[in-house]
Amino acid sequence: MEQKNRLVRDHTPEELKDSGKTIRTRQLAGQEYKETLKKKLLEAVDDYAHAKENRKSLTKLADMMEVIHELTYSHGATIEEVEHIRQHRRRERGGFKNRTLLIDVDE
Repeated sequence: MEQKNRLVRDHTPEELKDSGKTIRTRQLAGQEYKETLKKKLLEAVDDYAHAKENRKSLTKLADMMEVIHELTYSHGATIEEVEHIRQHRRRERGGFKNRTLLIDVDE
């Protein structure tokens, strides 16, 4: 049996079983779930960074958003709270629309 030890989407176990595969799963909770979500986010970011096609890039961004939603809930917050924080930070510090690359700073 091939070891995976990966967080998978809710329908994945059923899809694997339907395809005739034998699988083992367990449910995560608490800090272990949060840490596994963080790893999943890094995996999705890496997948996005390596995506070559526009559609694949958008799919990976959607994956990141799904994980961000779950991480938000794991912190006892709502996505609306995170959006409020994002908007506040944008008002105070700006966004990235100017596409400015800081090359160096002389201290």
